Amino acid sequence: MSESSQISNLKSQISVGIIGSGTMGIGIAQVAATNNYKVFLYDQNSSQTEKSLEGLQKVLDRLVEKNKIGFEESENIYNRIKFCTELKDLKDCDLVIEAIIENKEIKQKVFADLEEIVSNDCVLATNTSSISITSISADLKNSERFLGIHFFNPAPLMPLVEIIPGLLTAENLPQKIYDLMKSWGKIPVIAQDIPGFIVNRIARPFYGEALRIVEEKIATPAQVDEAMRTIGNFKMGPFELMDLIGIDINFAVTETVYKDYFYDPKYKPSLLQHRMSEAKLLGRKIGKGFYDYSDASQDSRNKNQDNKDEKLFNEIFLRIISMLINEAVEAKRLKLASDEDLELAMQKGVNYPKGLLAWGKEIGYKKVSETLQNLYETYQEERYRQSPLLRKM
Repeated sequence: MSESSQISNLKSQISVGIIGSGTMGIGIAQVAATNNYKVFLYDQNSSQTEKSLEGLQKVLDRLVEKNKIGFEESENIYNRIKFCTELKDLKDCDLVIEAIIENKEIKQKVFADLEEIVSNDCVLATNTSSISITSISADLKNSERFLGIHFFNPAPLMPLVEIIPGLLTAENLPQKIYDLMKSWGKIPVIAQDIPGFIVNRIARPFYGEALRIVEEKIATPAQVDEAMRTIGNFKMGPFELMDLIGIDINFAVTETVYKDYFYDPKYKPSLLQHRMSEAKLLGRKIGKGFYDYSDASQDSRNKNQDNKDEKLFNEIFLRIISMLINEAVEAKRLKLASDEDLELAMQKGVNYPKGLLAWGKEIGYKKVSETLQNLYETYQEERYRQSPLLRKM
């Protein structure tokens, strides 16, 4: 297959395959269908698909109620999505996006099977948030047509999409997908195939340092969340967000990044989060995580609110934001993306109230450097080492 035929096919693309009908899969399906693409949604678990399609219908009904879309349009969106029970039903798709469990071996098996079914011109993509694109595609017969297309949850609402070429990806394919995502109303950025890509690499301290603070009994999850909301104007604190994402999923991403960076202490997972995962306290999806959601009228995020401590809140915020800014500065030093894309990624991918480089300038890079130096002197851990660029800014 020539590179040109593979890529030009996207210009007249008429169908998109989605593998996995969970929250992310059905969200991507909604985005594609909203943009007039015929969608083939495949999942081995038919009950999960039925549940997701019921959820989609409710979402579309709410959009109609709010006059965001018309009734006829909502019906058209829903009807463009065809539920598939066999992988071979994706044989005529022009683009297939996999959105299943974060397990490299399972993903590799799915794509090996898929490659025997779809045409040579079909573009294959994974929605992985942290696994190496190159490693997933290495054993494919045609790795040139493979890349990462990473949506953020919930896919219909979050504008950012990370496009990640692997080492074997055809040179012009990322730009073609970039253009496609723009046509879908998304804000795409092209990222390098590094652990965590842009957002999940830079964002690790938002969770990791928050967990460290709680493990050390410096503050409670509620206090940490309140500090980040009130001082930093984050829409959600780290523990609220981990509960929303799923504590097991967040932990798995951290584990992957830690392992793929050869066990760099900066990305070391939290024992507390590991124990929460073992205990199946996974957050909102099971009704209990760092907070209790079992009784919606008595949300524990509001019920057992700790006394506000302004001094403590400022210390918590400065500690976490300094770690985040340091990661952004290191990403800038390594040229993982342009400054504009680094700022855009964090604001549009995880709803940060401002770009981290801008935040560093606002707080003062000297103050950020001093904060990290104090943490390093206190703990004597490489976790708190500074980017060589930070001291120069």
